[in-house]
Amino acid sequence: MPGAMDAQLDQWLFWGALALSLALAFVVTTPVNRWMMSRGLGHAVVHAHH
Repeated sequence: MPGAMDAQLDQWLFWGALALSLALAFVVTTPVNRWMMSRGLGHAVVHAHH
């Protein structure tokens, strides 16, 4: 969204961009997380590699 980086907290553009980004992140990460969990690659297992 053009101008979203300059939007203030009281503007709909800020909240709209935030909602859109969170919705997009949910749509992208949910299938990946489900795939990882089905293969036994949960949060604790993956973080053991740090």
